[in-house]
Parts: sequence; structure tokens; C-alpha cells
Amino acid sequence: MCVAYPGKVLEIEGRMARVDFASNVARVNVGVVDTRPGDYVLVHAGCAIESMTEEKAMEILEIFKDMEAL
Repeated sequence: MCVAYPGKVLEIEGRMARVDFASNVARVNVGVVDTRPGDYVLVHAGCAIESMTEEKAMEILEIFKDMEAL
């Protein structure tokens, strides 16, 4: 099973974006989602699969944080 992790879109150039994952910046293909800088995206295997609000992204990150504490 794979888990998608949310990151914040910093900038977009064509179909690629720089996305911040807890201070780790990666290039992500955003060609299949409607997103803009400042949005959050769920990413799987280097591709954004969903764009979401900051509130939703923070909920997911909190769940990951809670799982780490187990």
C-alpha cells in the first residue's frame, strides 16, 4: 500500500511544480490537477493526484503526526 502525502505548492513552471514537504522541496508533476502556488496537493509517485485546502492538508498532516506517536 502507498500513502499520498500533502505538500505546499511553491511555484509552477509548465506541468512541473516545486512542492514543500515539511521543508523538503521536490519537483512534482501537476499536469492532472488544477492548482496554483500556495495550494496544497496530495502527491503519489511524483505526481500530484489531488489539490486541497490548507485546512484539509493540516488535518492529514496531524493524522500522520498522531501515527508517528504510536
